[in-house]
Amino acid sequence: MKHKDIMKQMTLEEKASLMSGQNFWNTKAIERLDIPSIMLTDGPHGLRKQGGKADHLGLNKSIPATCYPTAATLANSWDKSLVYDVGQDIGKEARSEKVSVLLGPGLNIKRNPLCGRNFEYFSEDPYLTGELASEMVKGIQSNGISACPKHYAVNSQEHMRMTIDEIVDERSLREIYLTGFEKVVKESDPHTMMSSYNKVNGEFANENQHLANDILYSEWGFDGVVVTDWGGNNDRVTGLKAHNQLEMPSTNGITDKEIMDAINAGSLEESILDEAVDQLLSLIDKVRLDDKESVQVDHEEHHNKAVAAARQSMVMLKNENNILPLTEGTKVAVIGDFAKNPRYQGAGSSLINPYKLSIPFDTLQNSALNIVGYTQGYKRMGGKSNKLLQEATSLAKSAETVILFIGLDESKEAEGVDREDLKLPQNQLDLVESLVKVNKNVIVVLAGGAALELPFADKVQGIIHTYLSGQGGGEAVVDILLGKYNPSGKLSETFPIRYTDVPSSSYYPGHQATSEHKEGLFIGYRYFETANVPVRYPFGYGLSYTTFEYSDIVIDGLSVSFSLSNTGKVAGAEIAQLYIEKVDSRIFRSKKELKGFDKVYLEPGETKRVTLGLTKRDFSYYNPEIKDWEIESGNYNIQVGSSIQEIHLEETVEMEGVTPTVFLKTEYPHYAMANMEHIPDSEFEKILGRKLPPKSWDRHKDLGMNDTINQAQYKNWLGKLLYNFIMLFHFFFKKIGKPLTANNVYFIINMPFRQIDRFTGGTISKKNVEVFLRWINR
Repeated sequence: MKHKDIMKQMTLEEKASLMSGQNFWNTKAIERLDIPSIMLTDGPHGLRKQGGKADHLGLNKSIPATCYPTAATLANSWDKSLVYDVGQDIGKEARSEKVSVLLGPGLNIKRNPLCGRNFEYFSEDPYLTGELASEMVKGIQSNGISACPKHYAVNSQEHMRMTIDEIVDERSLREIYLTGFEKVVKESDPHTMMSSYNKVNGEFANENQHLANDILYSEWGFDGVVVTDWGGNNDRVTGLKAHNQLEMPSTNGITDKEIMDAINAGSLEESILDEAVDQLLSLIDKVRLDDKESVQVDHEEHHNKAVAAARQSMVMLKNENNILPLTEGTKVAVIGDFAKNPRYQGAGSSLINPYKLSIPFDTLQNSALNIVGYTQGYKRMGGKSNKLLQEATSLAKSAETVILFIGLDESKEAEGVDREDLKLPQNQLDLVESLVKVNKNVIVVLAGGAALELPFADKVQGIIHTYLSGQGGGEAVVDILLGKYNPSGKLSETFPIRYTDVPSSSYYPGHQATSEHKEGLFIGYRYFETANVPVRYPFGYGLSYTTFEYSDIVIDGLSVSFSLSNTGKVAGAEIAQLYIEKVDSRIFRSKKELKGFDKVYLEPGETKRVTLGLTKRDFSYYNPEIKDWEIESGNYNIQVGSSIQEIHLEETVEMEGVTPTVFLKTEYPHYAMANMEHIPDSEFEKILGRKLPPKSWDRHKDLGMNDTINQAQYKNWLGKLLYNFIMLFHFFFKKIGKPLTANNVYFIINMPFRQIDRFTGGTISKKNVEVFLRWINR
């Protein structure tokens, strides 16, 4: 231990006290021993430091900060240096505000496009996720503070997120859900890690021995501090045994006492507490800012960087007849509420109070286009309006081209609630139908943090997806529309034609007790490519104002090189992607997997030689029987292209390895065919190696501390009354036009009873809660 001398001077009470927060955002200080309090606060796409009353879900305003594009947006840049720079800037703003730990990046896998928090996550692909998240961690920590990758692990849904049990087999856990975290730990050395709310295979993530002790600390060599998600502690003593050193926020000493009582009773060794205190003190030494020089932030400079980041991350999905870029003097009608009131970030704990905000319509008005008018077009939160529809149709008739701003409103994507479908609001779809009837030149500008169904894609001339582009998105999208910047973003997730095509659609979300990951490895493109299911836009897809040519592939050992040329008339960037395909595999696996990429900037006529390095791990699958990775011997196709469906170069290499004895196609017929719709329980249980737990709550059992108000509605009139009373607030806030506040009601009804006394600091005591549960259980 590094801090034996200090710890010898501590009382048991002082050591236990360091294991939880002093308040909502700070750790405890022990002044007599010169142990300062450090501040942890939200990211991940900007600093959310609350100057006044604190909360977890973004209800109360934070100090102004630069709002950068969200992770889902940045991932479309496929630009590691850009993501590093954004992390560095956010870290600088954090340090300037004396924040020692920035809670981000989020790197959970986009298992299903309905997850309400997908805008905070990078990709459906673990390789891309790990590469980009690693750079963000490095950028944040270059400022002498800590990043905090989250949420470890398998946090794939918001519904019932504090109690849901994510049932996932070990191979899928390793290859899909943990790969990004492993890469971040091994390549970027984060000083902290945030555990997730949910259970993983029967154990809460913050006390999961397999995730924490076996994998994170022992196998990967993580030497930092694990902090709970806010209110994410279940059993404090069990969590401490699983290396969950820090519980946040403060519980007013409630869980500190639980630690002391356990040591005094002999059920917890004091050496475990000592180790945890030592690790926390090491973190404080690394990131304490009370004795370091303050830094100054140029917010105008950071705004310009936010604009640049947005430009590089937007994706041009369609450009029929080269309608884009628009030429000077074009008579343009601007339609859509999002043009004047942009949707530029998600909601919840990542809600940034932007230093400034660029408005697309204002930027368009100041451009060389001839703007003939603007109209709102639709009600932002949905609902039919013939008046708005008629105004938009009339304006469209007077223009050469229509720029239509549509997308998901703030209530659709937020922490604590999942999306109900992949559809745009019906009033927006109706508007598109009306406009294309009166004007053939409709360009759609989309906003939203994840995949969407786009039934109008074949009817409009142009589509630019801005995702959630941060405070500079208004300037960035106009630069692309006018050709001042050549779009270079490519999709980091697949856009299905319809939601029912998504492999997990039959199993997502888990509604009550469990969420079964029956689709296993077949997430996103891994499914669509293997099962040969058509998609609207494939993984890695994106258009440019120029053209590129690939040639001369050479493979030397594990090094792949090729030439890339700009064959068009304007400068641009191409994202070259490398995929590996096993030829005649004996085991079920994805047809292709991304294992390399590079974003290459080229002037017209310029050619560059690109080299991508592979590792033996890139050819491997995880074998739970030997608890290690192994290569299936045989031939592998090395494919290089501009998307997963546009492969331009291919060579075959032979790899030495083993003849597999597990995951054989003959033993798993549904997985062998990537037939995800109806996986039998027996086949999934064979992969799991155990029987499935019950999917649903037993409504006849008494409610306990790990149950929720959501469940209480099924017990008796009192539980139903409590549930309906809280839901009244949801309907009220939605009615008065406060959808974000309305959505936060779900946080309350899905919160376990165990958290009530902790969140209220004992104002509502555990005893009060137990009495209330007895009433309900009667």
